[in-house]
Amino acid sequence: MITSKISSQYFHEYFSEWIKIYKHGAVRPVTYQKYLMTLRRLTELSPNLKICELDKRSYQTLLNDYAETHERQTTMDFHHHLKSAILDAVDEGLLATDPTRKIVIKGKAATKRKNKYLSQFELQSLLKNLSLTDSPNWDWLILLISKTGLRFSEALALTPNDFDFSAPKISITKTWNYKGAGGGFMETKNTSSKRVIPIDLSLAINFETLTKNLATDELIFVQGRVFNSTVNNRLKHLCKTAGIPVISIHSLRHTHASLLIFAGVSIASIAKRLGHSSVTTTQETYLHIIRELENQDNDKIINHLSALDVNIRAL
Repeated sequence: MITSKISSQYFHEYFSEWIKIYKHGAVRPVTYQKYLMTLRRLTELSPNLKICELDKRSYQTLLNDYAETHERQTTMDFHHHLKSAILDAVDEGLLATDPTRKIVIKGKAATKRKNKYLSQFELQSLLKNLSLTDSPNWDWLILLISKTGLRFSEALALTPNDFDFSAPKISITKTWNYKGAGGGFMETKNTSSKRVIPIDLSLAINFETLTKNLATDELIFVQGRVFNSTVNNRLKHLCKTAGIPVISIHSLRHTHASLLIFAGVSIASIAKRLGHSSVTTTQETYLHIIRELENQDNDKIINHLSALDVNIRAL
């Protein structure tokens, strides 16, 4: 009786309740707001769609309607939010089958974006122009993110205590709320984001020297209010000086990951280093690079097989 009553509930109502039960207090505020945005779009697009009416065709229609005004990646994010709730509805017996299975993700043509990552040569050119002083500055932060792939908020939250200079490695256990006026420590993006990142000996020695006069629990980079734009402007100046494409501070994280992929590091290891919640996230984020490497591998395979050619007598 209860199941029957819920299955006649509107899908957007079920999704609203699902967000409150499973996401409120369990994800970061910025992530929770993204779920609420998905709820608003769902309500606008399918205000009369009931749980009992949710099948493969109606769900595909919903995604198609959303895709008319959004790019494919944004549609994918919308789908992932809804799918999580739908799978729970299947588990609860409200749906007999999963309507999201083999769904087709569409979307508008992607607009031209800024460069997401630098080549190894471009990164080296950037690092050669850094002004690495005797005390922490934004150039040190740029070097750190380039070599670790840390998120901006994770790098800001670092204290000398987070470094193990003998191993050497960095423990990521928190982030810094740079978007809030009062600052303060916050939880990491997800549980997988709490991780230990091995670093090279040179970076460890540099940061051990750099932080020797700081208290063990003192923030390395934060002194007052921090703005993302301040660091991006510094990075922009460095890129122009080096004569390379202008990128954002977050693109240094993408650069780090892309160089690891090209170096042959496994996707699983890269996902762990970046603090992604799943390997799938890493694969989807860097799919274009993975495909590029696959094309290179195909060329190598063909060249290798060609070298095995022998004179074959016609039958």
